[in-house]
Amino acid sequence: MDTVLDTAFFVAWFEDAAKVIRLRREDLTRLDAAIGDADHGVNLDRGFTEVRKALADWPPASPVQVLVSAGTTLIRRVGGASGPLYGSAFRQMGKALEEPVTLARFAGAFEAGVVAVERLGKAAPGDKTMLDALVPASRALAQAVHEGLEPREAFERAARAAEEGTQATIPMRARKGRASYLGERSVGHEDPGAASSALIVASLVTVAGGMPDGMTDDVADGADGAGG
Repeated sequence: MDTVLDTAFFVAWFEDAAKVIRLRREDLTRLDAAIGDADHGVNLDRGFTEVRKALADWPPASPVQVLVSAGTTLIRRVGGASGPLYGSAFRQMGKALEEPVTLARFAGAFEAGVVAVERLGKAAPGDKTMLDALVPASRALAQAVHEGLEPREAFERAARAAEEGTQATIPMRARKGRASYLGERSVGHEDPGAASSALIVASLVTVAGGMPDGMTDDVADGADGAGG
C-alpha cells in the first residue's frame, strides 16, 4: 500500500513553512545582507504570509490547486528573484503532479519544480544558489522512493541533503545573481536562497511527522503509475 498525501498535507506544508520563515526571517535577511540586497527574509515572510491568506480565503480542493495557488501568489507578491523562482517551482510542481499523490509522484513533481528553477535562473549546482539545496534534496527524495521508504524518512533524507548542500555553499564563489558581482568576496558566506530552500524542505519532515488520521489514505500499489 502506498501512502497518499492529500490536500490537507499540502496546506499544512505551506503553513509550517510560513511559520518557520517568519521565525528565521532575520537570519535569512542577515545572510542576504552579506552578499545580496538584505531583503530575502522580509520578502519571503511577506510572500508566504500571503500564501497562507490565499489558501484560507479560497480553500483549495486538491493538492494541485494548493501548489498552483501558492506559486501564483509568490510570483505576484514577492519582489526580487525569490518570488519568481519559488513561484515558478511550485506552479510547475502543480502542473506536473498526478493524483492521487503518492511519494513517488510527489518526488517526480518536486524534480519538475527544481528543473523550472534551473531554467528560469539559468543556474546549476555549484553556482551558489538555491539549487545547491534543491538539487541534492530532489536526488535524495528520488533515491528514497527507489528504496521504498515511507514519507517521513524520505523527507528526512531530502532535508539532510538540502542542509548539507546549503552548508556547501559557504566556500563557493557565486556565479549567479547579485552575489556574483562580489567575486571572491562572496566566498565564506552561506547562500540565503539555499538556506530558505532547506527550511522549506525541512517543513515536509515536520508535517509528515504530525499527520493526523485522515490527512493521508492508503491506495493499492497499482494505483501509482510512477512505480512508487
